[in-house]
Amino acid sequence: MEISVGNSLRIGEVRCDVQARNWENVFMDPLGSLKNPLRIAIIGSGPSGFYAADPLLKSTEPLCRVDMFDRLPTPFGLVRGGVAPDHPKIRNVTKVYEKIAARDGFRFFGNVTIGSDLSIHDLRQCYDAILFASGTETDRHLNIPGEDLLGSYTATSFVGWYNGHPDYRDHTFNLDREVAVVVGMGNVAMDVARILAKTADELKTTDIAQHALESLAESRIREIHIVGRRGVTQAACTPLELKEMSELVDCQPRVNPDDLVLTSLSQQELEDRNRNRNVELLTEYAEAPPRDTTRTMHFHFLRSPIDIKGDGHVESIVLAKNKLVGTEAFQQWAEPTGETLELPCDLVFRSIGYRGIPIPGVPFEERKGIIPNHKGRVQENGAVVPGLYAAGPSGIIGTNKPDSHETSDCLLEDAASLTPCPNREDDAVVRLLEEKAIRFVSLDDWHQIDAAEIARGKVVGKPRERFTRIDEMLQVLEAD
Repeated sequence: MEISVGNSLRIGEVRCDVQARNWENVFMDPLGSLKNPLRIAIIGSGPSGFYAADPLLKSTEPLCRVDMFDRLPTPFGLVRGGVAPDHPKIRNVTKVYEKIAARDGFRFFGNVTIGSDLSIHDLRQCYDAILFASGTETDRHLNIPGEDLLGSYTATSFVGWYNGHPDYRDHTFNLDREVAVVVGMGNVAMDVARILAKTADELKTTDIAQHALESLAESRIREIHIVGRRGVTQAACTPLELKEMSELVDCQPRVNPDDLVLTSLSQQELEDRNRNRNVELLTEYAEAPPRDTTRTMHFHFLRSPIDIKGDGHVESIVLAKNKLVGTEAFQQWAEPTGETLELPCDLVFRSIGYRGIPIPGVPFEERKGIIPNHKGRVQENGAVVPGLYAAGPSGIIGTNKPDSHETSDCLLEDAASLTPCPNREDDAVVRLLEEKAIRFVSLDDWHQIDAAEIARGKVVGKPRERFTRIDEMLQVLEAD
């Protein structure tokens, strides 16, 4: 017996608003069950995205299905586009991600930009939860005069350029100069400095992009200066990155012995094994006799850039001399002393951290450049936004794992309280992309691109020769 009640129908004890809900949802199995799995969209296919997907796909209560989206046709994020080409062992972590991707319930949708190709509203129709793991795509600014002069570059653009990232394929770097300054002491800064210092022979058997290899082979750079705002014990790079500077064929690292004089608080920081090892290596560089090399790498500590000078192009950088202040070890920061020095140079690469890019419809904290969240639960004005989550990035590749797992654990905890998406068909998002005429790239498609790159590499004696343009990647798929 059916009784009409306004815009609703009552059948026994079940009431359904016919304008707002699908009849199938009234009688559907519990969310997270075998017949009605929890549907999750992960935005970003880098380390954070895959580490977040792992516990979700392993979960049986609730049972989850994961669709991973990336704006590029290729997965793996910064492992592919950010790890230096002379670090192939680090890239081996993609084997772990491939195993995660091979699990039941996982799908990859490459070449799809969230915010334009698909809106957050579109995703909400097809997924019970959305997890953002899209990383921090831009560099932080120095916010000093002259930062936009020709010859002043971001580390992100340089790294993307030599790795063949489509965003930076057509960038140009004038390496027909002699003095380069790298601002920052993290691992990315070390990568930039090391690639600038290496010979073409050291790079030619890596998977460095061919256009970058040809340009670096003609480089006239003779001096590389790495500048850090704090002292030697606060250098953010790992000992492994720092040690590689001693292995360069035609470049010698140098350190001013005065920078190795430590305050009592800095002495206490040597209790940390990595910091202690960094100081040992820097001491070796300071004490090493001069070698007959074409290039020299100078480390500068307790210096902060305050001005980049030049008439249309970088000609020098002004550095403030700093001192360490603070009353506790591991809590020291740098303050200017009032003294400055001017270092003649031709190129500046800044590597002082990264910030995210806002996605339409998603809360964004402009000052920090992040999606605001607490333990992975996205917040807006301090309140949790149901169904939205965020993970990473943090530190090096491995440190993203616990952060991503924490986010996934919170999502699983919330499963029972999530509002089911209205469209629960497995191929709902596929049909939506087809309606919008978006050529998405599946996991099988990626494997074709991957195989083609490896084949191209064999021809020139490299692990792979990357496609550096999206249309080239898609042409591989259309050829079959």
